[in-house]
Amino acid sequence: MRFDRYTVIMLTLRPDAPDMTDDQAAELQDRHLAYGAALQDRGLVLARGPLMDQDDERFRGFSIWSVDQATARAHAEGDPAVRAGRLDVNVMTWMMPAGNLHFTQVRAPRSIAEATTD
Repeated sequence: MRFDRYTVIMLTLRPDAPDMTDDQAAELQDRHLAYGAALQDRGLVLARGPLMDQDDERFRGFSIWSVDQATARAHAEGDPAVRAGRLDVNVMTWMMPAGNLHFTQVRAPRSIAEATTD
């Protein structure tokens, strides 16, 4: 059996994340969303999004990349939320039977306002 391999990244909340006001956190989230959308526009990220209703609140986001682990890590470490010390980057390879997943390019939200607009 053939398997497809994807680099995936799990973003986790750091235990020593800096305290932020609501305005600071919202501004950082907007920069985080814009950065990720740009990576998706370039085809480096195939899919990404926040995690919800998780047992462990440290797990914040999941992304599937089209590039090798080293390249994905380098780009993920440039994320404003990672650089600000809020999130950690956890990189791994995910395997599944070949052809199991198909991705369609969609416009990703670049701000909280875009993400919450219907």
